[in-house]
Amino acid sequence: MSRFASAETTAETARISPATSSRLLLAIIGAASLAACAQSPVGRQKADLASTGRQVAIERPHRVATLHPRPISRVRVPSETADARPTASRGVASFYSDTETASGEKFDKNELTAAHPSLPFGTRLRVTDVSSGRAVTVRVNDRGPFVRGRVVDISPSAAEALGMVDKGITNVRLDVVQ
Repeated sequence: MSRFASAETTAETARISPATSSRLLLAIIGAASLAACAQSPVGRQKADLASTGRQVAIERPHRVATLHPRPISRVRVPSETADARPTASRGVASFYSDTETASGEKFDKNELTAAHPSLPFGTRLRVTDVSSGRAVTVRVNDRGPFVRGRVVDISPSAAEALGMVDKGITNVRLDVVQ
């Protein structure tokens, strides 16, 4: 019997109260988090800055825009001659209709507007049909076109002025007017 009595008293003294165990757990978590902070790259950078006295540029991760793909054609730099006009690009144009533009304006099919992948909103473009020579000046107020090989989407009224409504698409030259 004496063996059982001494085992019971040892078990009672070895028990830890729930409050004590929670305090112990919090102390372990706190020590682990402090140890993790001491080994972080930010902590090492601060230590490096303090020891050398120099400032180190911290690089930020590169942000990639996912809403607008890269433009299909780039804006060409005009040549140095006096007769040269700044030509934005050459390629295929199409026309479209939408309800709202990327600039926030409500789309109006009766206005002479266009969608271009990279030119700033408000830029005036002269769109010239290469085959017929017809031209119309439009204002960029939207982004697009998002079809490979196309350089501009124009409103239905601009397409009518170029005479391309029946064709749907046409080869054009874009000149930045303003």
